[in-house]
Amino acid sequence: MRQRTATRTGSLLAALAAAIAAMLLGALAMVPSASAATLFGDDFEDGDAAGWSRSGGSWSVVTDGSRAYRQSGISADARAVAGSGWSGQSVQARVKPIAFNGTGRYAAVLARAQSTSAYYFLGLGDGGVVLGKRAGGGPVTLASATAAVTPGTWYTLRLEAFGTSLRGFVDGVEVVSATDAAYSSGRAGLAGYYASASFDDVLVTDVAGPSQPPVTPTVTPPPPGTCPTSGTPAGFASVNAWGQNGTTGGAGGPTVEVDTASELIAAIGQSGPLNICVRGMIAVPAGMHNVASDKTIVGVGSGSGITGGGLNIGLPADDAITSPPADAVHNVIIRNLVFRGATDDSINVQMFSHHVWVDHNDLCCGYDGLLDIKRGSSYVTVSWNHVHQHTKTMLLGHSDGNAAQDVGRLMVTYHHNWFDRTPQRNPRVRFGEPVHVYNNYYVYNTDTGVACQADAGCLVEGNYFELVEEPVTNSYAGPSGRCVARDNVFVESGQPDCGGSVREARDFYAYTLDDPNTVKAVVTAGAGVGRIGA
Repeated sequence: MRQRTATRTGSLLAALAAAIAAMLLGALAMVPSASAATLFGDDFEDGDAAGWSRSGGSWSVVTDGSRAYRQSGISADARAVAGSGWSGQSVQARVKPIAFNGTGRYAAVLARAQSTSAYYFLGLGDGGVVLGKRAGGGPVTLASATAAVTPGTWYTLRLEAFGTSLRGFVDGVEVVSATDAAYSSGRAGLAGYYASASFDDVLVTDVAGPSQPPVTPTVTPPPPGTCPTSGTPAGFASVNAWGQNGTTGGAGGPTVEVDTASELIAAIGQSGPLNICVRGMIAVPAGMHNVASDKTIVGVGSGSGITGGGLNIGLPADDAITSPPADAVHNVIIRNLVFRGATDDSINVQMFSHHVWVDHNDLCCGYDGLLDIKRGSSYVTVSWNHVHQHTKTMLLGHSDGNAAQDVGRLMVTYHHNWFDRTPQRNPRVRFGEPVHVYNNYYVYNTDTGVACQADAGCLVEGNYFELVEEPVTNSYAGPSGRCVARDNVFVESGQPDCGGSVREARDFYAYTLDDPNTVKAVVTAGAGVGRIGA
């Protein structure tokens, strides 16, 4: 993501401010909602840290899962600040402490920084969590909480500063609070106080940030036996290709119900067609869990799914394989599941996996991507999903240098998805053609909607963009792509930045567009869990 600092000028941002104000007024005294205006963000995916002012330590952009900003020294009082002089602000980042040089040391996010020696901070240290301030000298503790902090583990820190109120959150849970009137405005920042750490996904908003964990759906699951395993996809997952006729998942196989991690992992990995009904939220071990071919995985009701890990559809990554292997994973359906708190991707599709249908799921609040499709995977449909409270939403294409696996592949359809306040990768596309993006609802995507690059060909039609700064672009980052944008609705949004020609989706399958003016109502009523057949 390109580092972005928002201002309050221009018709789009004026509309954003008015929308936020109206929403807060209507909510009366409620806690600020997820509709925050983004003031600043940086995920360091551009490979640099331009705009950051540093003092002490050794700072560099590294690869730590994704690209991150690392302070590698443990013998310095190291700080980096960025942005403008904001008053009310919520500063959030993913933070991975690596090592502490003694006791009383910490890795922190900073708010209302007057300089690199005067600010409020929320830190993770060897003894727990500390909320404090600096005023030219050493740190002053305002509040603290005991917690187990494990070096090498990612945590999400958020420091809110509104009026004289300071609140500190770890992984979405408030753990410390205090009041102080020393600083009324300032910049955001990061710090390693005699500690090394990696930092990523920095986000500054003017009210509580959008990464707060949502309330897990509480709808009572239906009685045993009501598991909707039938259904037929539209788009590329319906195409006959690569020896597979459409996408049928576990059709023809038995149906099993699972409600424990061991049952789920065993079921998704076994050979042969199988319909798997997931009952309740299942906490799985961290990491990615492999799904074998010919599987339908469906949640029961609207409160069933996976937390703590993700699903991997595909063989192990191998750069030497440049054409679809005979044993590529194929014919997989994932529907009606809630995904929360993945330690890597929520769903990953890779290594020429094909005929995959991801439909009617609710995905948010993970570590890396919510749904990544890469390394030659094709004939995939992503439909009717509600994605929210996450930055790196959907990636299509591994990297700018992966043409050998991806050119002529990555044929994916995205339709009727609700991209709900997801800043970027909605999707971000490399090489695939055609990538068909139709009848989706985009709202308040503060970086980009569809980003088409590395000679990808994107057909973007019949979508509804609301409060989206760059709805469609082929000049986002890296090599440019090609895109055709037609019959879309833009409400208080920018205009497409498109060029080139793209092969038509109708060369592969038939489809009917909904009236784009109805898409907002249709998608918000029908996307997500508990709505199959709505």
